[in-house]
Amino acid sequence: MPKKVLSYPYDITIESYRLNDLPDDSEVLRPYISALRQRARSQLHPAGTLDFSDAFLIRFLRARDFDVELALKLVLNHQRWRRDSPEISGCLSPRSVLGLLNNSYHAVLPQRDHAGSRVLLYRIGQWNPKDWSAFQVFRVSLMTSEIICTETETQQRGLKVIFDLAGWSLGHALQFNPSLAKKISSVLQDSFPLKVRGIHLLNEPRFFRPVFAMLRPFLPEKIKQRIHMHGADYCNTLSDFFSPSVLPPEYGGEGPALEDACQEWTNQLLQSERLLNQIADHPTGDIAINPGTGTLPSLHLITPSRHSSI
Repeated sequence: MPKKVLSYPYDITIESYRLNDLPDDSEVLRPYISALRQRARSQLHPAGTLDFSDAFLIRFLRARDFDVELALKLVLNHQRWRRDSPEISGCLSPRSVLGLLNNSYHAVLPQRDHAGSRVLLYRIGQWNPKDWSAFQVFRVSLMTSEIICTETETQQRGLKVIFDLAGWSLGHALQFNPSLAKKISSVLQDSFPLKVRGIHLLNEPRFFRPVFAMLRPFLPEKIKQRIHMHGADYCNTLSDFFSPSVLPPEYGGEGPALEDACQEWTNQLLQSERLLNQIADHPTGDIAINPGTGTLPSLHLITPSRHSSI
């Protein structure tokens, strides 16, 4: 594993993966958290009334391998899209998209892959574009992202996404335009503290290609290299990336049935409704800090720890 020189805040040589593996309360991480907090405060609210919790900042540091400058850019982008895109960030209520969730559109598979990454599954054919807009569908991704980014192992190991495009239609394609594609791509890649380790497309039809062509220019080169198109013969190729125990039987695996996995995650989202609403209503999304006072609330409101075992 190559070493990375991290000159800020210490002039030392240390393996970046080693920093990622350290627990949140490690003293080694304190200077990085303090440096990011100071930079974020100065750029977002020079008056000093805005603050961020350690748990919130460490997500951004892990997402950028403890490069403080890159983590700062991610924090600033995150705050910018929350402010400028209320149509996306202003509603994170699972009940607002319950019909879509109950149609087995989305699951976070119960077992992580061999690298410890979370595995997310989206079934596009279960989305009826006459009933649900692209913004509403995208909110499902944000709800899941808000929950799993509280998990230390997910911060460290990232996530992989499977999109089953069976059932993709002209109605789906008409929901997308370059402006929407750019906004969604920028939120997922430049504004959210999660590492995307792989994107797997299944059953992609020929007329999906124009939409993918719109998305592709907005994706970083690293992400482009992590996109895998499996076609209709996916059972023979998905096994190159995921062990049978991870995948549902419907995708050639030996894990829990697809319907069960979707229902389990829907239940998890519904159980997290209060947390998600707090995040949506908070000015920064860091619910460990009382808005307007910059102080920690009473402990019963610091809810992300409830999801650490998801």
